[in-house]
Order: sequence, then structure tokens, then C-alpha cells
Amino acid sequence: MPLRLAFMGSPDFAVPTLSALIDAGHDVVRVYAQPPRPAGRGHKERPCPVHAHAADRGIEVSTPKSLKSPETIADFAALGLDAAVVVAYGLILPQAVLDAPRLGCLNVHASLLPRWRGAAPIHRALLAGDAESGISIMQMDAGLDTGGVLAEARTPIAADETAETLHDRLAGMGAALLVETLGKLAAGEATATPQPVEGVTYAEKLDRSEARIDWTLPAADLERRVRALNPWPGVWFEHQGERIKVLKAAAAPGAGKPGTVLNDALAVAAGTGAVRLLELQRPGRSAQPADAFLRGFPIPAGTAL
Repeated sequence: MPLRLAFMGSPDFAVPTLSALIDAGHDVVRVYAQPPRPAGRGHKERPCPVHAHAADRGIEVSTPKSLKSPETIADFAALGLDAAVVVAYGLILPQAVLDAPRLGCLNVHASLLPRWRGAAPIHRALLAGDAESGISIMQMDAGLDTGGVLAEARTPIAADETAETLHDRLAGMGAALLVETLGKLAAGEATATPQPVEGVTYAEKLDRSEARIDWTLPAADLERRVRALNPWPGVWFEHQGERIKVLKAAAAPGAGKPGTVLNDALAVAAGTGAVRLLELQRPGRSAQPADAFLRGFPIPAGTAL
């Protein structure tokens, strides 16, 4: 049975869920998204991906800077919703908003709760070397990703997994699982299970400073960092006044002072072991495999990075 819904989300990750809800025949009466922000060379205001998709589908979009004002809360309550679906929205929902829909507010979260509550669960899972990730459909409460879990789906993290590949897979999984779970909830066939108190971790928001390579880290950590921060913000090191991005790397045999290039294959000593840089990118240029990169920008053995 079609439900009367509001959708709250902003980035690319949320778009598949919004699209799936519409395609499933639900009545998405309004979309809430982050306000447009300056982007591009001209710094013109650009709507976020969810805003743009909703506009293309002919859905009303609201972009409040906060949901806390009495007027905004009253306007939301007046929608007469069966449920609200929240996916990486970026604003805190006051209790009055959480309570307004008949079935409450459901969140699509990109981790297996209670592991990796917070803003950057995909990146933190990769940085930590987790063996698996997944999607949790959560019945929202006032806490930070603390609500009961209605459903979850798991997926292994591959040895060559990047933030981009895991992001895209989880986005599709979340869309499918949310539509299925919403139907069960409406039929009275879904019950939220409280999260265990053990195993809680927090996925803090990424900071650009984490992208600069610290060669004193173990090689395994550096290799994971390259994958976890690909494509954004992209790990980098400085050489000859240029900020060079590393797009692919692999742990390699070798030892030396951290940051020292060990051979002509661009293996670099780490705090423990070594890491071989496999794909690099200079500013304003295309990404290149290491051998092609070195032909145009030599970094000989013995160089200290």
C-alpha cells in the first residue's frame, strides 16, 4: 500500500533510496535537503544531489538551515505523514519532528550498528581494516544513531575495496532494504531491536588533514588509507613543490627510514615494512600508473619524501 512520506537526505548516497521509494509507488510529498552551496569555478549556488533528483522528479523540495524553529516543525507536522525516511541528511531532527509521522522516522545507515555510529562509517570501516560492512535500517530516536534496528544487510569488504566502490554498493543495498523494511513496518511485521551496548564505535567526520601521508605509519595502514580516502579527499605527499596524490598502493617488502624511496619501482619505506605506490596523479593532470608517472616525473631510489 502506498505510504505518504517525506524524504530527508543530501548527498549521492541518498539518491538511490529516494528513487526506489518513488519507483515503488510511495507518495513522497516533500523532500528535505541541505541548502544549495557555491560550487565550481564561478562559485554559483548548486543544489545537492538529492535536491536535484527530487526537482527532476517533480517533488517539492525544502532546504531549511535548521529544523528547530516552531514554524518548521509545525509545517512538517502538517504534512500528515505515514513516515519520514532519512539518509545522510546532515541536520539534527528534534523530538517533535521524530514524533510527527505515524510510523516515525527511519534512517538508512551505512554500517552494522552499533559499530560506526556517526558521520563517516564507510571511510572508518576501511581505515580500521574491517572484514565486513553493511546497512542498518534504524528507527530513529533523539540519540546519535542509537535507535533500534529494524533490519540489516551485510557485505564483505574486498581486499581492494575503496570508499567509492563500497559507497556505491551500500547505496544500492540501502535502497532495496529500506523499501522492503518500510512495507513490513506498515504491515506490522517489523520490530526494532535495541542496539547492544557492547561494540559501540564512532565514525568521526573526515578531516582533510588525514589525507597527508604519514610515512611513519605501518605499511598496512598506509595501504588502507589510500583506499579509504579514494576518491575524496585523496591521500597525498609533497615532492619538488607539488602535491602528488596516490590513488593505488600495495604493501611491499623492504625497510628503511620512513619516507625513503627504496627502489625504481617506487616502493617507499614505512614505519613498518614498505608500501609500493601503484597509481599517482600530479596537480591538473590525469592519473597514471607508476611506471608512466616516473617517466615524466622521476623519483629515484634514495629520495626522501
